[in-house]
Formats: sequence, structure tokens, C-alpha cells
Amino acid sequence: MLPEPVLTDRIEQGRRVPVLVWRLDAPLRAISSAPFGGGIGTRRWVVNATVPMSYRRDDPDAHLAELSAGLGLTGPGVGLLTGVDVAEVVTRTDDGVQVWATVGLGAPIWAAADPLATEPVSGTGRPGTVNIVAALPGKLTDAALVNAVLTMTEAKAQALRELDLAATGTATDAVVVLCPSEGPAAPYGGPRSRWGAPLARATRAAVRAGGALPCVPWSTRLGYSE
Repeated sequence: MLPEPVLTDRIEQGRRVPVLVWRLDAPLRAISSAPFGGGIGTRRWVVNATVPMSYRRDDPDAHLAELSAGLGLTGPGVGLLTGVDVAEVVTRTDDGVQVWATVGLGAPIWAAADPLATEPVSGTGRPGTVNIVAALPGKLTDAALVNAVLTMTEAKAQALRELDLAATGTATDAVVVLCPSEGPAAPYGGPRSRWGAPLARATRAAVRAGGALPCVPWSTRLGYSE
């Protein structure tokens, strides 16, 4: 099992800003939709970094490269950004599958929106973006990794429905799935597969728990203003 991520911070514009860091003991296979290190490949670390809700940079990949270098991270990794205080990360484990979620539901949307609609879905008051990091005990094929992303997305949507939120997510949600690089590869990652089933359950539980947390912006916790 992966060790829990370390909560640390970095200095940006004279302020301490929180960041979660997973330093992997050994390189793992990964699939991710992250702006930095996305795609399928071998990765050595993951970061999930809080940014202000006023964040306007249009080069998040370059920003995350700078951030990870400042943390002393080397080699290929994955970088995520969120308006959520990553100190509020929620962890759930199911049959060896680990899931960490930072859940921001302040700007929820339907994936297939009416192009003529102008009214946003009513949010929870929490900052936007749901970032989910998952670690599986067994290796998956490339196709099964893609399937695992689908399974996590379906489980997230199920959790939002159970939170009485009329949405499928936010426009900036991202996922990371990690699995061993060695050993026999499971061919499926769907919600009834060996690893997909516990992945779905853990994802649903983590998103439900994170979405129910009270809204306390990171800037308030650290005594800053946006």
C-alpha cells in the first residue's frame, strides 16, 4: 500500500500555500488527466496543490513544473491543481484499493449541458474542482487503466447524486490511477472487475465524505484573504 501523502506548503506571492505530496517508494504505472504528467506512463510522485480561487494562469503545466522542482521532486510525476484546501483530503480504502479525494463542488455542472442554458447549477459554496488519486494493488493493462478512469467517474457521479447535487462534476475535475509496474496485468477495470469494484466503492465513499465537509477556504485557515 502507498504511504499517506505529506501535507506541506510552498511560498507563492509571499504566502504559504498548501500542497499534498506523494513520494512513491518505487516507480508505478499511472494514468491521469492532470495538466502536468497526464496520460499513461511510469511516474515517481504526485502533487495536489491548492491555488487561490482567483487563479488565472494559462500555463498550469509550467506552474506545476516550477512547483515540483521547488519541492525537490525529480523524474516523471503528476501534478494537480485545485481551489480546495488540500488539508481537507479524504482517504478511503476498500479491499486494498486506496483513494484520496479533495472535493470542491462550488461550480458543479452537467457534463452534457444545454448550449442555450445560462443558469449554472446551484453549488455547495465550496471551491471548485474534484481531484481524485487512487492506488491499486494489482497491475492493469492500458485498456483496464482507461476503464478504471471511467469507473471512478461513474462512482463520483453516483456520490454527487447521493449528496443531492444535480451535477456530474465540475469542469476542472482530474484523476490519477496508480498501479504496480510488474506482475500479471488485469484486463478489466470496470465496476464489477476485481480491482474496479473496490475502486468504485472507495471513490464513492471518499467523494461523499469530502462533499459533506463544511466550507473553510484555505486562505481563511491560514489567515489570508483572497
